[in-house]
Amino acid sequence: MQHATLTLDGQTIELPIVEGTEDETGIDVTALRKETGTITLDPGYGNTGSCESHITYIDGENGVLRHRGYPIEDLAQRASFVEVCYLLIYGELPTSTELDEFKHRLTYHSLLHEDMKKFFEGYPATAHPMGVLSAMVSSLSAYYPHAEDDEAVDLNIIRLLAKLKTIAAFSYKRSIGQAYIYPKNSNSYTADFLHMMFAVPSEDYDVPQEVEEALEMLLILHADHEQNCSASTVRMVGSSGANLFASISAGINALSGPLHGGANQEVIRMLEAIQEDGGDAQKYIDKAKDKEDPFRLMGFGHRVYKNFDPRARIIKSTADRVLENLGVDDPLLDIAKTLEEAALEEDYFAERRLYPNVDFYSGILYRAMGIPTDMYTVMFAMGRLPGWIAQWKEMRSDPATRIYRPRQVYQGATERSYQPIEER
Repeated sequence: MQHATLTLDGQTIELPIVEGTEDETGIDVTALRKETGTITLDPGYGNTGSCESHITYIDGENGVLRHRGYPIEDLAQRASFVEVCYLLIYGELPTSTELDEFKHRLTYHSLLHEDMKKFFEGYPATAHPMGVLSAMVSSLSAYYPHAEDDEAVDLNIIRLLAKLKTIAAFSYKRSIGQAYIYPKNSNSYTADFLHMMFAVPSEDYDVPQEVEEALEMLLILHADHEQNCSASTVRMVGSSGANLFASISAGINALSGPLHGGANQEVIRMLEAIQEDGGDAQKYIDKAKDKEDPFRLMGFGHRVYKNFDPRARIIKSTADRVLENLGVDDPLLDIAKTLEEAALEEDYFAERRLYPNVDFYSGILYRAMGIPTDMYTVMFAMGRLPGWIAQWKEMRSDPATRIYRPRQVYQGATERSYQPIEER
């Protein structure tokens, strides 16, 4: 085994080097504090590996994203979302028999306990759907017991996958004052969600094929993304022994932030602001290049990808076709295209590697599909759910897992004596 050598105040220690299957390397600093009394300091964990994982591989320099070894391009173009769920959670693509059984179980468990409808009624109509989603997922803990053995854990995984789309659709119906639409067994996973979102009682509703296919692609593109903020949150909460529902609820809360899952909402708000200001995209490109101007182009650049986000390439190649098939003529799309062209052609953006990311395009597609802006992050959560479950499941079965407990470098006041209030 290779080692890295660290010398501190004349003391030298050897730290093991861990090699990944894609030639990634990490220095194992587990013994650092014990041997030297010091810790590593890495704000935001940008250079810290919290685990070894078999789920997702990312090469940000070259724009590579693979799930269990399969390129995201292949999965987005050839697989269904339910297949990708199975792949992430169980490690391999399902056989025909396994897929049929998996689909059947997801259909069978898609209904909510009728008592849970009362919870929706307790929230104001103005409640953000992400807050409702998180609370309702956490509430599932009260209906399904804490699972210890693998069979019971697997059943709760199926329950959560099946019910999340129902919870999401019900939260939307509650927000607009419409009657809930129950799951329909003959629909696919994505078509069932769209049916519960847009159907109304006593009226026929056929899910447009273009919309179903677009949603399948979008959910697949969001299915997992390695140790991001929400996935790390799921693992951290789960490391305490918290159950699946509590851990995923925490991940939903982490995703709700505008710097994470809310980014596609921010893209639409930015495009709307540009439109309201006359639609001059070049004006805002110039503002983004001005160091003295606080304006930022939302949906450009990525913390991990230093090249084009591979998920954005996939959406870009299909967005025009989908929008044309839907007959959508959206002025925001024209503004978005102008911004995109500038990012790809101007040296300013190329030098800083500020390419459009997946959030830039996904908001446009969700808007074209008729999904309201407040639901965008919920859609992200639906897509990311199998990844969170896979991360939680892997963490739970890894013998190396310990309860997460980061350290710190204290910078506060040193020891001092308490003074009575009259002496202060």
